[in-house]
Amino acid sequence: SSYPAATFPVAILQNGVKMTTEPPKGLRLNIAGSYKMDPISNPEFFDNCTKDYNFKKLLFGLTFFHAVIQERRLYGPLGWNIPYEFTESDLRISVMQLKMFLEEYPEETPFK
Repeated sequence: SSYPAATFPVAILQNGVKMTTEPPKGLRLNIAGSYKMDPISNPEFFDNCTKDYNFKKLLFGLTFFHAVIQERRLYGPLGWNIPYEFTESDLRISVMQLKMFLEEYPEETPFK
């Protein structure tokens, strides 16, 4: 962040180069970017679920939801009463919890 802090010299903030990353534009690029981030891009994580078919279907649902939320931010208040935020860290945590729940309860996947 470029927010000034008492423990960090202001001169460095003023003279330094500031960089930001923007999410990709479009659902397809956003979903592809989600599959390239950690832990999804790790083959051990992606292929080592006991309920592989269900994991991959639900994982696509999570990445699609993330992409839709990221795209809706472009429209501002149109269609949303409250601005929602579902960041990459939220997606990471959701993916890890999804795998954990599928591993802990292998007998049934409640799709309803």
